[in-house]
Amino acid sequence: MTSDLGVWTADDCALVLIDYQQEMFEVIRSETDAALVELNVRLLAKTARAFDVPIVLSTVGVGYGLNGPTLPSIQSELDDIEAIDRSSMNAFEDQRFREAVQATGRKRLIVGGLHTEICLTFASVQALKDGYDVMYVTDAVGGRSQAAHHTGIERLAHAGAVPTTALAVTTELFRDWAGPLAGPALDVIYWYFREAPKLTDQVGVAEAEKLAAAGQLAR
Repeated sequence: MTSDLGVWTADDCALVLIDYQQEMFEVIRSETDAALVELNVRLLAKTARAFDVPIVLSTVGVGYGLNGPTLPSIQSELDDIEAIDRSSMNAFEDQRFREAVQATGRKRLIVGGLHTEICLTFASVQALKDGYDVMYVTDAVGGRSQAAHHTGIERLAHAGAVPTTALAVTTELFRDWAGPLAGPALDVIYWYFREAPKLTDQVGVAEAEKLAAAGQLAR
């Protein structure tokens, strides 16, 4: 662990994914559209798997018939991880969720959730109060409106949570092309470089990066 560093490492954090359910995706109306949010959450999951970062997954209202389970494309990246279903909008009010986070042994949480202004914000603010460091992934979340999303982001910032983006998480956690995580990182990044241009031109991917990701350019 390198707790003296301001940057985060794969050894000192856990990934927490909250309420990535179909019903939530359908009403995203903030700047990152639902398809790109989905891709970025998959990137986070792949990163955590590649770097052996613990993952806590949660849903809300499935047991009450209000919502469906975690989106299949995201669940498929998480293999055997079972979602902790809750009734509370604030995940930290659920005992099983709190215990799962505690069981990771990590005090730094990378958090994504839908919607920004509700389930992400409530859990993150509570986590900060409970002594965790929180980094929230701005392009892997979304709100019911632009105003709602930005209000959630502002509340998180005022509370002391740190903003980041999905690809920045990957690069921050491995950080060194000469380090032991560089190989797994490159596999994850090249996957993202193949997938992102299919959805949008708002994520910059150089032509050389596209060729390398497609295996047409020697590493």
